[in-house]
Amino acid sequence: MMKNKIAAVILAAGEGKRFRAASGTQALATKLIADYKGKPLVRHVVDAALAAGLAPVIVVTGHAADDVKRTLVNCPVRYVQNDDYASGMGSSLRLGFAALDGQTGGAMVLLGDMPLVDAALISEMTRVFADDVSAIVPVFEGERGNPVLLSMRLAPEIAVLTGDAGARYLLRGREDVREIVVSTPAARLDIDTPDALKNL
Repeated sequence: MMKNKIAAVILAAGEGKRFRAASGTQALATKLIADYKGKPLVRHVVDAALAAGLAPVIVVTGHAADDVKRTLVNCPVRYVQNDDYASGMGSSLRLGFAALDGQTGGAMVLLGDMPLVDAALISEMTRVFADDVSAIVPVFEGERGNPVLLSMRLAPEIAVLTGDAGARYLLRGREDVREIVVSTPAARLDIDTPDALKNL
């Protein structure tokens, strides 16, 4: 029987170089604290995970960690610091999963720069999670997106991730991945530049 606890691993360690470069002298320490509708980008993601009932909520910090933490004051989250954040997403995913306990059946991996991902989308994905799948992946207009719900059966493979290898690399060619078609573009919208944020 599948363990029923589903955690969240929120990746919030990256440097956001494209966003900062395009911002020029007005660059924030990290794009994750940029405002969208009155809240920092990363706060939208954390709030969605909490509203969907995911627990624990692990936030993997790295670059500008203190700035990220300040936006999440009073949020019931746990932090994992990735000092090797410059090596790519693989190290953050590895550290986030290493922080989970044996009662966890799976973890929703969320990107800190996707503020339109809401509790409804997360809940839809957790609802269809089952023993016979390694992952649940949202698909919008024929393309896979995020977040991705990963089974703990993938933990051994995640434990050896390096570089920028993330969930897409892990799931390539697997037959036990379940895709769910979603009607919202939220699964494909991340914020890489100030213009992308302005046009959201």
